[in-house]
Amino acid sequence: MTDLLQRLRDTVAAHPERTAVLAGADRLDFAALDRRTAALARALRALGVGRGDRVGVHLGRTADLPVALLAVWRAGAAYVPLDPAYPAERLAFMASDARLAALISADGLPAAEGVPVLRPDAAADGPELPERTDPLDPAYVIFTSGSTGRPKGVEVPRGAVAGLIEGLEATGAFRAEAGVVGWNASISFDASVPQWTRICRGDTVLVIGEEHRADPARLAALLAEHAVTDFDLTPSHWELLREPLAGARVPRLFMGGEAVPERTWRELADGGIDALNLYGPTECTVEAVTAPISGPGPHLGAPMPGVVLHLLDEKLAPVADGVAGELYLAGPGLAHGYVGRPGLTAERFVADPAGGPGARMYRTGDQARRGPGGLLEYVGRVDRQVKLRGFRIELGEVEHALGRLDGVQAAAVTVYEPAPGDRRLAGYVTGAVTPAELTERLRATVPAHLVPSVITVLDAMPLTPNGKVDLAALPVPAAAEEAEPQEATGLAGQVAEVWSTVLGVSGLVPTDDFFSLGGHSLAALRVVHLLRRRLGIELQLRHLLDSADLAAFTATVERATRAGTAAARPALTARAR
Repeated sequence: MTDLLQRLRDTVAAHPERTAVLAGADRLDFAALDRRTAALARALRALGVGRGDRVGVHLGRTADLPVALLAVWRAGAAYVPLDPAYPAERLAFMASDARLAALISADGLPAAEGVPVLRPDAAADGPELPERTDPLDPAYVIFTSGSTGRPKGVEVPRGAVAGLIEGLEATGAFRAEAGVVGWNASISFDASVPQWTRICRGDTVLVIGEEHRADPARLAALLAEHAVTDFDLTPSHWELLREPLAGARVPRLFMGGEAVPERTWRELADGGIDALNLYGPTECTVEAVTAPISGPGPHLGAPMPGVVLHLLDEKLAPVADGVAGELYLAGPGLAHGYVGRPGLTAERFVADPAGGPGARMYRTGDQARRGPGGLLEYVGRVDRQVKLRGFRIELGEVEHALGRLDGVQAAAVTVYEPAPGDRRLAGYVTGAVTPAELTERLRATVPAHLVPSVITVLDAMPLTPNGKVDLAALPVPAAAEEAEPQEATGLAGQVAEVWSTVLGVSGLVPTDDFFSLGGHSLAALRVVHLLRRRLGIELQLRHLLDSADLAAFTATVERATRAGTAAARPALTARAR
């Protein structure tokens, strides 16, 4: 197994003028990438950063981002992504929990006492002092949702990342020849790892900015402009990209983050689109099982090279074909565990009875079975973890976040579907509070994907005979229960009808705010898509994101309709989710 930094050095030597990074108007060839990462690595080393240390990276989606990540590795350390879109409170917790040795940030945030801060263009004099690294040295720490209310940092070793890339090459998922990779995933999402690290094997990485990620039409145009060959996305995102990509050359699709619906599977398979279904938890270095999206229907496929897969019952005995069992994964791709949480690490990373002395396996919490022909089929979860729009969410964490807010006496969170396939979080609380104030306060403490679309205030929680909250007895969220198609009277009525359909709410008034009604970025994309098709205008996602309320958005749609085209694009504001 070859370390990725060695592969990068080989690429720099063989192809110094090949484009390594594209980001907006910026372009770095491999020679420039080598110079910039070496300079920043020397600056980190000058601060005393070395093997085993953790360095926070708080940067937007620019060319600085891959430079910083590689520089951290060149200094011998592990990177900790600190997404600028996350609330300050969340970032401060992550920075403290990871015990950072340094921070790379363009604006000095998130500030932490005693942690030195470097700008991404920092440099230090003198030769680079490469430090010997080991495959077991940590490569990164990515925080995932935690059932106890605390996000937990998963620490992954360098050898596991190198093995991931080699495994995807061995299966044919990554072609031998260099390609152009669209880096779509958030840096705080583990799916980003096999995207940006492809620089090391000689691919060109296109860093897709927020303005393109949030607009399917602009994203499709960007993929075509740069002749992107490989693109990672969730099934939910494909629903919004399908139409803009119609008739265009579609890159090889790497689909993961959530289960692929039967309809999507059939569409891709029958349409001859080159696509892969990828499964794997963060704790097993992103990808563990792959399958081409073809054949009879949704399935998980075969284990990656080196991955050992077990389907076990409650007594850790193998289950028979056709019987659902819990999925356990073993092999060299396992993470070290959870930073600073030895108890939880021991609970989830358990001894592998089929392995040698000291062998471990990870208990995924996912249920699967061997179906007809031995195909591995996903069944569900054994706990309260859910996947929504590609995010792994512990419902317990959302409950803890709600329960900490002043005035809340008790909290519960479930998932509901206002429309088939549109799964959302529903929150329930007791106390002298209002849904609007809870939503606003919650947004200041947790990322947007952890904020329930609907919060219902109850007089009391329904309880089971043993005194626990009876989740099955919680009422249907009022917004979903009351939703009815609204009569479209004029343009304003049509806009309101689309909002009502997408959000699953009724009784809209002009002062209603899209996000306060449970909207999110994918829901906003659906609104724009429906209005474009219905009214024949080139409406942009930003028009909805920047509108204060329904009345303001309706006025924008009216102007676009009168002009026969979308109004001038406003600057993206902090309202974008």
